[in-house]
Formats: sequence, C-alpha cells, structure tokens
Amino acid sequence: MERSISPPPKRRKLSRSEATHITNPSNQITIYSWNVNGIQPFLQKPITSYFGTQQHAKDDGNTPRASLRDFLKRHDWPALLFLQEIKISPDDPATVRALEKAVKRDDKAEPEEPDYSAHVCLPSDKFNARGFGRKVYGVCSIVRKDFAETYVERIRPVNWDQEGRFLVIETKACSSRPRLALINAYMVNGTDNAYKNPSTGEKAGTRHDRKLEVHRLLAAECRDLEARGFAVVLVGDINIARAPIDGFPNLRTFPQRHCTNRADFERRFLHKRRPSSTSNEPSNDDDDDERASSKSTANRDDSDENVALVDTFRHLHPEKKGYTYYPRGKTFGESCDRVDMILVSSLLQAALVGAGMHETPGERGPSDHVPLYARLGFADENAKVSAVA
Repeated sequence: MERSISPPPKRRKLSRSEATHITNPSNQITIYSWNVNGIQPFLQKPITSYFGTQQHAKDDGNTPRASLRDFLKRHDWPALLFLQEIKISPDDPATVRALEKAVKRDDKAEPEEPDYSAHVCLPSDKFNARGFGRKVYGVCSIVRKDFAETYVERIRPVNWDQEGRFLVIETKACSSRPRLALINAYMVNGTDNAYKNPSTGEKAGTRHDRKLEVHRLLAAECRDLEARGFAVVLVGDINIARAPIDGFPNLRTFPQRHCTNRADFERRFLHKRRPSSTSNEPSNDDDDDERASSKSTANRDDSDENVALVDTFRHLHPEKKGYTYYPRGKTFGESCDRVDMILVSSLLQAALVGAGMHETPGERGPSDHVPLYARLGFADENAKVSAVA
C-alpha cells in the first residue's frame, strides 16, 4: 500500500495537441471518483495542513493541496471526476458558483490545460436532509469540456430521490464507443434512524429500509438504461464493503443489517461470480447469514433481474487488498474499507484497461476517503473524434 506521494515529474511545455495525446490517450476514458466529505476546503485559499505531517506541510511543490484544479492536473486531466458528499445547502447558490469557478481554466493556466464544468445535484428533501444547515449529502460531476462537447447528450438527476444523491450523464454513441450512462452515486448509509416520507414528513421506516429501497430503485434505473441502449457506469460511495478482502482488520458484520444490506446489493447489482477473498483469510461465520438474507430478500421480489455489473477493481485485481475509506482520528491504515467502487455493465468488461485507488494520507486530504479511478479503452476508429477523449 502506498504511504507517500512521489514528486510530480518535470514537464516540458507542450502544444495543445501534444498534451492531449500524452495525458489522455485518444482511445481511453479515465473516470475518477472521490467522496470529499465537504467541498469547503477546496474553495478556500490554498491549504496544505491537511496533507502529510507538519514538517511536510509547507507548499514545496510536491505536497497536494486542497485544490480541484491541482487534483485534475496531478491525475493527467481525466475526462470525468465524480465527487460525493459535497455538503452544499440547496439555499447557497454562491458556493455552487465558487465550485464552478474552482474547476474552470483561468488566466494563470498553461496554454495546454483543458477547461472543466461542474454540475451539482443538491437535496430538496426538507424532512430527510435538514442537518448542519442543510449542508448534507449532494454530488458533483466535473466534466472536461472537450469530452462534453463531443460526447455528452444530457446531464440529469433521477426522479425517485430528493436527497441529492444521484446525477446521470448520458452520452451519444460515437465512433467505436457505445452510449454510456454514467451515474454519480452517494448511496444511503443504513442506520436505525427514521426515514420520513419526503412529501408528508411521516415516518416511513428506517434508513436501513430506505437503503434497500434505493437499491431497488437504482437497479430498476440501470435496467431501464440498458434497455434503452446504454452501457451503465455506476460510480461513487456505495456504503458497502463486499467481502472479507474489502475490510481491514475485519469486514463489518454487526449489526446484522449490514449483512442484509450487503447481500441485497450483491444480489441486485453484481455479476454472478462471487467476490474473491485471500486464501489465508479465515472463513466468515456470517457468510451463511448473508446467503440466507439474500435468499429471503430474493423471495420477496424474485422478478427483479440482477443488473450484473462488473466491479472494475476486483475484476482486474481479484486477490489484491485495497481500500478507499480511511477514517480520520485513526492511524492511516489501522482501520479501512473498500466502500467506494466503479461498476460497469458487462458490455464494457472487455474495454476495462485499468482500475485502482490512491491510498495515501496526502491523497485523502481533508476527506476520510481516498480517490479511486477506472479507465476504459475503445478501438480508435476515428482520429478526429477520438482526439478529444
């Protein structure tokens, strides 16, 4: 597991066409995801105290800052960066404008640096999204403008969620690329707290119940998109670790609802092949409970089809331990889970050329999650079209 960040390589100045070719291969789409646990640090003046120890906190050019442009540059200008838990009040348009400005190319940028646009989905639910001055939940999809101009058809929320948890980017079919539906998702964290009807405010179960309902609604959304000819890319904080290999030192199995939620997500969304576990890991006594929970849930609505998405990281690294959630207040790596994922339709499995996460205190920054990525590669049939990929 990485513990530090290497100094960035020295770069000669490139023409715009050279830069596009080198940092973004013409036949690939790179997608990043990051639960930032609040966007405010990224909209303030440069901050380095979050990153690394105090003796390395000075801005020496090698230490990441809480800057979205710096993040995009450091990771070679990806086509898409999906942020979750941005925590912007729906009554605060000034912060939304500051976020849009933070990703734009300004007068100080190098000539070859691309421009980006930011699109947000914020909560409108006044009964379930009231905490911290309504600064809860919320997602932001950051799109490189040349990619958007060539491929993006529309960007929309979903009509079954009012908590600002989902934003869908639909692309056009272009050259060798299928139509994509890229879903930025911040899934519900199941708890025993009450979930209220967003229209009436009356209690309608617990957050655990709502989590299962969101699973059902999202699975239906994915099936509908695939029926309309889209290949689905589900990106974000899933709030579930799939298997023992995805939790350190142990997979969460208490309370029992965690097992139920995990089994339900597995049944509805994942390719039939079970996630891998390391050979020297002890068997989990809760596996039987999870299978029983899955069978019980399936009996309630067994007409629902599994979306059969592919877990990009686990598909490419079947036995590798890697984690995305590193809680603050604990030594980095002392307790961690892989709860953030990038899942793709089976149709895209052959196009998957890379997936991973950046597991360092520096890349975690002010958040309690580290960023993750997946890379899709397509046949380069049309040089003119693919030059902006």
